[in-house]
Amino acid sequence: MQVKYFKIVAVLALTFALVNTSMAQRKKQTRGSAYGNSAYGNSTSGYGNTTNAPADTTRKNNNQSGYGNANTGNGANQSGYGNAPQANNGIDTTLPISVVPSTSGGLLDTLRPSLREDEAVQGYHILEQTPLPYQDIREDDAIYRVRVWREIDAREKINQPFRYAAVEDNGSQRFISILLRAIQDGKVTAFSADDDRFTTPITPDQAIAAFGGGMDTSRVFDMQGNVTGYQVRAKAIEPDSIYKFRLKEEWIFDKNTSRLYVRILGIAPVMPVTLSNGMVLENSDHPVWWVYYPDLRPTLATYEAYNSKNMGARMTWEELFENRMFSSYITKSTLDNPTDQPIRSLIQDPLFRLYQGDNIKNKIFDYEQSLWSY
Repeated sequence: MQVKYFKIVAVLALTFALVNTSMAQRKKQTRGSAYGNSAYGNSTSGYGNTTNAPADTTRKNNNQSGYGNANTGNGANQSGYGNAPQANNGIDTTLPISVVPSTSGGLLDTLRPSLREDEAVQGYHILEQTPLPYQDIREDDAIYRVRVWREIDAREKINQPFRYAAVEDNGSQRFISILLRAIQDGKVTAFSADDDRFTTPITPDQAIAAFGGGMDTSRVFDMQGNVTGYQVRAKAIEPDSIYKFRLKEEWIFDKNTSRLYVRILGIAPVMPVTLSNGMVLENSDHPVWWVYYPDLRPTLATYEAYNSKNMGARMTWEELFENRMFSSYITKSTLDNPTDQPIRSLIQDPLFRLYQGDNIKNKIFDYEQSLWSY
């Protein structure tokens, strides 16, 4: 009797387990049919989030549309108002791609001369001006030579002409726009910023791209939310974001004329390093490219610098540089610098760096004054 009792209990336990398993499977199927593939889940027209089910490898374009997130399966191209397709870096190469020309000014503005006399007085032909040639200095007469690197910060009040935003018959009057237009027209050559000795020329397109420009690609949708193509536009670069310029110059005392001369050798726009998240690194200013100043002088002689006090007493950009009508601070020199390091690497405190720059300037001035006897 005891053995028969245990057999009955075992049969009942097995029957109860089979019933529970059957009910669990039925619940799972019911839940899957209500919320899974046929309704709110991996459907072609649902409004919810799609599941990460394996993609259909038998079809090249598993196009689906909807307002939810796009499927991230392999090769499943979807269109809609959700996430972009992930195949081919999010771009369906079978759709048309159009390049939209830039209509904004940016760094390179469109030159549109006025069709009438845009001045109340009879002007002179500034485009025909040429700079005066430099006086030759013999190497034997140059008894004192110092090389100096300095930076111009256009945010200073005296340097306002560098950011003058007006547009005249010869184009934008910003200094960076004048530089880029001269490079674009082939009047001057831009050199790589790998060094400041003008060793590696670069193309005008490379000079513009060095500011971090490039192209942006955007999707084009139809009324149903399907991607019908792509548009490629140039990234906008704000000209006022370029407000520092570096000069490389040489101070020479000529014993033949008993005069201290300064000759600018190169000009370079300066920008800080910007990370991909938009953060700007401190103390990361670096030249973007270099332009040989003697080649640039004829171009600067055809542009007038801004005069905030009197528009009738404007000087050309070439005269502004030759007359030293700008404010700057020294960042490097060959005086007492056997390691050829900038002042930033030698002195950490910014205020003491300015003091060191003024000390270099005073040494050059004192050398000239010490040669005179009264």
